[in-house]
Amino acid sequence: QVQLVESGGGLVQAGGSLRLSCVTSRLTFSSYAMGWFRQAPGKEREFVGGISWTGGRTFSADSVKGRFTISRDNAKNTVYLQMNSLKPEDTAVYYCAASPTYYYSDNSRYDYWGQGTQVTVSS
Repeated sequence: QVQLVESGGGLVQAGGSLRLSCVTSRLTFSSYAMGWFRQAPGKEREFVGGISWTGGRTFSADSVKGRFTISRDNAKNTVYLQMNSLKPEDTAVYYCAASPTYYYSDNSRYDYWGQGTQVTVSS
């Protein structure tokens, strides 16, 4: 079955960096747009950004623009989220997801989801 597995989360101090990876399997990866979402305790799931099939177009939410960078390597069936200048407000479980059409901000439009990886930013 299709699987998406996130990794790279951890505990960092404010101002630090992390790179999250999402490795997919049994998925025609290059035919899917990919999105990154996050969910903090007590809050709704939030769209962080997305990337098109080939990586030619990306989108980042205003809250992370200029700090986070989304990229993909189709040869490795992997999408990345490089997070720099981390803030305590970035603390959340981060999820990757696959869409057969577009990197929608609505999480209901994604067909497949990973299990999530915890990112904790201390002050």
